[in-house]
Amino acid sequence: MAVRLGIISDPHIALPETIPTDHPPLFLYEISIPAFEAAVTHLLELGIDALLIPGDLTRDGEVANHRWLSTYLQTLPVPCYVIPGNHDVPVPLADNSRIGWAEFPRWYAHAGYGNAGKHYYQALLAENLQLIALNSNQLSPTGQQLGVVDQGQLAWLAALLAQPFAGLRLVMIHHNLLEHWPQQSQSPMGQRYLLANRAELLNLLRSAGVALVLTGHLHVQDIAYEQGLFDLTTGSLVSYPHPYRRLILQVHSPESWQVAVESYRIESLAAYPKLSDLSRQWMLQRGTGFMVRFLTLPPFNLPETEAKPLAQALSDLWPEIAQGDTQVTLPTLPEPLATYFAQFNHRPPAEYPHLQDNNTVFFI
Repeated sequence: MAVRLGIISDPHIALPETIPTDHPPLFLYEISIPAFEAAVTHLLELGIDALLIPGDLTRDGEVANHRWLSTYLQTLPVPCYVIPGNHDVPVPLADNSRIGWAEFPRWYAHAGYGNAGKHYYQALLAENLQLIALNSNQLSPTGQQLGVVDQGQLAWLAALLAQPFAGLRLVMIHHNLLEHWPQQSQSPMGQRYLLANRAELLNLLRSAGVALVLTGHLHVQDIAYEQGLFDLTTGSLVSYPHPYRRLILQVHSPESWQVAVESYRIESLAAYPKLSDLSRQWMLQRGTGFMVRFLTLPPFNLPETEAKPLAQALSDLWPEIAQGDTQVTLPTLPEPLATYFAQFNHRPPAEYPHLQDNNTVFFI
């Protein structure tokens, strides 16, 4: 029997009164609620057994936004499972508008956490399908946000994985465990999306035979594979191309599962009939500045005078990366940039030559 899971990542729910007007928006927050409602409605029409949200539920941890989402999820006819993203728990203690870090599980007791008060949990999605929801967000003693799984949580996970389970174990975590662009771990702009202690977590998961991890944070559609493990990251609902997914998991043989991935987009909304075009242009307008920073940092370290003309030529690359299955004709570039950026075009792993980022089927 198949288990159907809806995935909406990084919805960044923002009520109008929580969206600042005194600085340029980071994302298209104003569409967050109608886009979320539209995605949920479509997933329910398609048929899902549960809804998963791998973090960044809110714009920036606002009480009003957590309240809206927590209340809305309780109205749905299917169970929901969430984890915090870095935007959901940005402060150690509650202030006038935001929840405190320790409060997060209480807001979503009905969405996986129960009454344990921990930032991580496990749940049975079916008798042979276990969801392990991890928290990759920590705050240092000085209040600095860290993308790490703490040692207490790792000990809990090791004990859980040591218990026999006759079925598939599925992990959900906000930060990425595998690289989703070439040499991502070598780039300061890429490192922030990767779990800092990912090697330790990967070793633990691989030793227990965990093969599928659902992540968010990066705002791109991508499925990375390495050494027996898939990291399926889903793009943000509030940035181009406004994607969401449905996974259909079913036993293929006594020792394997079939994973069917379906990807969908919010192309338009009542107030934004040309949303897709609008958000693509919004991303393109910021593409040059993004690429200038990218090229002036490791591994290239180009002077700004060299980076600017190259960045202009590459400014339209990021929307193509964000939508997944990237295939673009690149401008003429000097080496080693030509070789490097050619790697962004989609290339499935040798072990899974038919693997795609959006709509695909694979076996684990």
